Amino acid sequence: MRVVIDYRPALRQRSGVGEYTHELARALVALGAEDRRPLDLTLFSSSWKDRASIENGLRGATLVDRRVPVSLLNLAWHRFQWPSAETLARGPFDIAHSMHPLLMPAQRAARVVTIHDLNFLSHPERTRAEIRRDYPALARRHAQKADAIIAVSQFTAGEVQRLFDIPAERVAVCSPGAPPWTPRDGPPATGYVLFFGTLEPRKNVGGLLDAYERLAGRRRLLPQLVLAGQATEAARPWLERIRRPPLDRVVRHVGYVDPARRRELYADAICLVQPSFEEGFGITVLEAMAAGVPVVVTDRGALPEVTGGAGEVVSADDPDELAAAVERLIDDPALAARRTALGIARAREFRWDATARKVYDTYEYANRHRRA
Repeated sequence: MRVVIDYRPALRQRSGVGEYTHELARALVALGAEDRRPLDLTLFSSSWKDRASIENGLRGATLVDRRVPVSLLNLAWHRFQWPSAETLARGPFDIAHSMHPLLMPAQRAARVVTIHDLNFLSHPERTRAEIRRDYPALARRHAQKADAIIAVSQFTAGEVQRLFDIPAERVAVCSPGAPPWTPRDGPPATGYVLFFGTLEPRKNVGGLLDAYERLAGRRRLLPQLVLAGQATEAARPWLERIRRPPLDRVVRHVGYVDPARRRELYADAICLVQPSFEEGFGITVLEAMAAGVPVVVTDRGALPEVTGGAGEVVSADDPDELAAAVERLIDDPALAARRTALGIARAREFRWDATARKVYDTYEYANRHRRA
């Protein structure tokens, strides 16, 4: 089977979608080698200034790297469905797989899209750039034209079926796998509370700062809150806020964290807090559980599904409830140990090899049920 994947989300500063793209490509390469499944994988990349390379477990795939600006190609693909994957990535292909909700144009290949979340439909104001311009207007039509749809969680799959009127048999749930990390040996002697993700409106960073300000007001000793992740333009008020009392002494922003340093980031975390208004999955929550870090999540989107009862679950709209959950994990070592053990067990249920097999099965489905 000849497959081309749009690898561009993994090209630089990999966030959740980029990490999923990279790790899925690695798992598919391994699947072709170990399971002897007939898979000829091409990774398509395109940027004016950033270059892709075959490394980190991707040897065995073919890389096609074009010097075409991302914004220009997205406009041509999203609005005009041109040029085709076969033309740009030197086809022919059986499958053209896009890692976001809009199709990769193809002449003969069956088309598959991965949908990570649909928050852009209900809250376009929380998005930016091409996502705000194109996704709300085009995603439904592209999903209905797709030969198969991959969702990263049961929650997202349900949203795709409900909002796009897609039959359940055309939607496959292929969740991320946990990293193959050995859980740390116990909690850190001293550490920090960690938020890890892009600083954008959907992540509810303002609510987290409200909760931490409450803690700072009633505790003399309070672990530092570390905000790890790229700051968007919307993050400017939050960054200004943490430079002023009382948060200036207890909160710091460390910026984007390279994938090679992700495991190191969790090593000294007392807990991970994911206060999002909505998540289609929440890959940092899975990483934290795999590393042996207890988690606090909100009751929104796929977060309760991912934690599976292993984490502290709070309302996204209640900073007091969020502050209380963090405080419990700071002050109650027995509770933190129980949450850690449950999280480690839960993380082991998510494996990239199983994800790759489900994705391969979805490719076969798309080939059999190719739409006109």
